[in-house]
Amino acid sequence: MEAVLEATPRDTFGKNEARRTRRGGQVPAVLYGGDGKEATPIQVAPKALLKILHSESGQNTLIALKLPGAGDTRVLVRDFQIDPVTHQVLHADFYRVAMDRLIQVTIPVSVRGEPKGVKQQGGLLEFIRREIVIECLPGDIPENVDIDVSELMLHQGIRVRDVATSEKWKSVTEGEAMLVHVIMPKAEAAAAAATATPAEPEVIKKGKKEEAEEEKEDKKK
Repeated sequence: MEAVLEATPRDTFGKNEARRTRRGGQVPAVLYGGDGKEATPIQVAPKALLKILHSESGQNTLIALKLPGAGDTRVLVRDFQIDPVTHQVLHADFYRVAMDRLIQVTIPVSVRGEPKGVKQQGGLLEFIRREIVIECLPGDIPENVDIDVSELMLHQGIRVRDVATSEKWKSVTEGEAMLVHVIMPKAEAAAAAATATPAEPEVIKKGKKEEAEEEKEDKKK
């Protein structure tokens, strides 16, 4: 997915400049990256930026950033800050990307289906990793990695190496990394462990008097 975002340059960096920008109804941002290009202070409309961040591709949305006199620049949102109270965007960093150069991005893992180990065996589907890192061209970033968990039985799982890959991207995350697996509920697992553990033989400690009598008997022998 590609989006269009209008931007205008700011005069300088700094906290005071950022506060003035926010008071003016804009989000202070920085555009950086690219061969030999300096970081540039810019500002963007908060609603337009939030619309991109809340889209299905979210932070991985390829953006055509429009700056006056500079044409379109392809960028990704590298980082952003949200006010915990108002939920407004306080600041954003945009990173220039070359459409013919591979980049690494983090994409979410999407689960499809209900495991047989849950429906038939009373297990629970546990998420170990909800994201993986992939390498691809900027124009080929997928919205997510889709995995089907329908056939998973109790104690079975899906690793990164089990995920269907694409000609357009490859995983950077270790192939043995577990994504999801079906586990036994904790209460049942604890009961099963208690049943499986053999009882230790009772050790009867001898008193000093008994030990002394045994020593006398040994000396007589």
